[in-house]
Amino acid sequence: MADFSEFTANLPARTTASEAPIPFARPGNLAAIIGRIEEVVEEETAGIRNATNYDLKASNARKSRYLYELTRAMKGGSEAEFLEQHREGLTRLRQKLAKNEAAILAHLSAVNEVATLLRHAIQRSQTDGTYSAGEFGWAKA
Repeated sequence: MADFSEFTANLPARTTASEAPIPFARPGNLAAIIGRIEEVVEEETAGIRNATNYDLKASNARKSRYLYELTRAMKGGSEAEFLEQHREGLTRLRQKLAKNEAAILAHLSAVNEVATLLRHAIQRSQTDGTYSAGEFGWAKA
């Protein structure tokens, strides 16, 4: 398997040139894909908020796969028709994505705070203050 690597393990299989192009999907198929995207976004939001060991890499792979499916399913169709038929599902998805974004930003902020605390602790442990301008009040940290 020459095409396998640690980065391709969770990606959908490659298509071959002999496969026929996918016709425009029925509205039910698009609704199902939007529903799967909603589920994975909800799961990720809950995982980020509640689990310290949540696998973001796997979650991102699932989201990428579902977005790929959505893109393939929309091929050959009208974007305006898609938006009209799936307005409600897209509105729900947008709301869930806003909650997901807030959870991710809170997570990144917490990671940044912990990194800052660790950086300050390392800096304090590596100096005894003898030659530090900050220890004499000359420099602002």
